[in-house]
Amino acid sequence: MSSDTPTIILIGGASGSGKSYLAGRFGNPHLPLDEFYREISEDGNPAAFPRTAYGQIDWDHPETWNLQAAVDALIELAETGRTTVPNYSIATSSYSGHRDISGSGPILAEGIFLSQVLAPLQRAGCHVQAYFVDEPALLTAIRRFARDVAERRKPVGFLIKRGYALYRAHQSTRESYREAGFTMVPKPALKRILASQQTQAQA
Repeated sequence: MSSDTPTIILIGGASGSGKSYLAGRFGNPHLPLDEFYREISEDGNPAAFPRTAYGQIDWDHPETWNLQAAVDALIELAETGRTTVPNYSIATSSYSGHRDISGSGPILAEGIFLSQVLAPLQRAGCHVQAYFVDEPALLTAIRRFARDVAERRKPVGFLIKRGYALYRAHQSTRESYREAGFTMVPKPALKRILASQQTQAQA
């Protein structure tokens, strides 16, 4: 990849930590990688999706997400300034068309499986910065539950079970990002970093 391609900034973090807010505010463009979830119609075609301990599809497992499609979209966006992503509905676990995303950079990408993305991008020669929004587990859990209920993402019973499981897994999620090469940064400090980079890009 040439030296003049824009930097890809990965904003990782637990669900509810504020990744989408940061990427939407400071990205040009903003690429939401959760759009690359697999559709529920793929469950069992050919292989069944992973299940939780309570028997429902485990949408927090990376096998319910299309890693290669996400990586390809990021590389295309960096090389050409444009890519196409699905419009994914969390409520129905399906696509409702596609949309174009374009911009002049830096590219901000976020999603709950972002720890999977860094190594393939580095192997492809992309210019990448990777940060983890380092927020307290309880605060993140409260924000996540309020958001998911307000947006009617899934039935409340499912959200309670999922929320408790994610709360318990918060520390292990954090460590998995650290091991993948992400820098741990509190949200206020990350805002300042991204604002500074946005200003430099606009200068």
